[in-house]
Amino acid sequence: MEVDQPEKSAQKRGILSKFSRTTLACVLGVPVGLLAGLGAFTFNYAEGLSYAGSDPETCVNCHIMRPQFDSWQRGSHHNFATCVDCHLPHDLIGKYIAKSSNGYHHSKGFTLQDFHEPIMIKPGNSRILQDNCIRCHGEMVHGLVAGATTDPDSVRCVHCHSSAGHGETLGLGGRLLPDERETP
Repeated sequence: MEVDQPEKSAQKRGILSKFSRTTLACVLGVPVGLLAGLGAFTFNYAEGLSYAGSDPETCVNCHIMRPQFDSWQRGSHHNFATCVDCHLPHDLIGKYIAKSSNGYHHSKGFTLQDFHEPIMIKPGNSRILQDNCIRCHGEMVHGLVAGATTDPDSVRCVHCHSSAGHGETLGLGGRLLPDERETP
């Protein structure tokens, strides 16, 4: 019994469409699988889940943050505030938006090695820091800081209190001790 022409054509299309689906699945699946695997490896290697918490040790996952961590341990805020208390917003959404933005910029900077040394706070993070200074110390300084969170030209708390959160900023772009200065 011979199969008529339209039926042969339908069988051929069925075989081709199965082949095409398999080929397409491989062509798309292999790169997606490789990217997913690489992403999972990188996330695990970089201790990605640790960044969801608030442990200050997380900040030294990147070796570049060691001086900031060490100076915070010697600073006046060590017993009262952690990194996230000063450097992140305190509302849930703002906190994770800032964490995501900082995570992206830190990952890019450290991967491509295109960050400023010594590291410096960015304007958006400086506003967060200022808001948190006032959040904790507002009752004490309310008369001094009117407009300090909204006026871009206002003097920031860290202008005068640069050693408050991290102790002396030596080695972090701060002033040098007399024995560290070059003598002619």
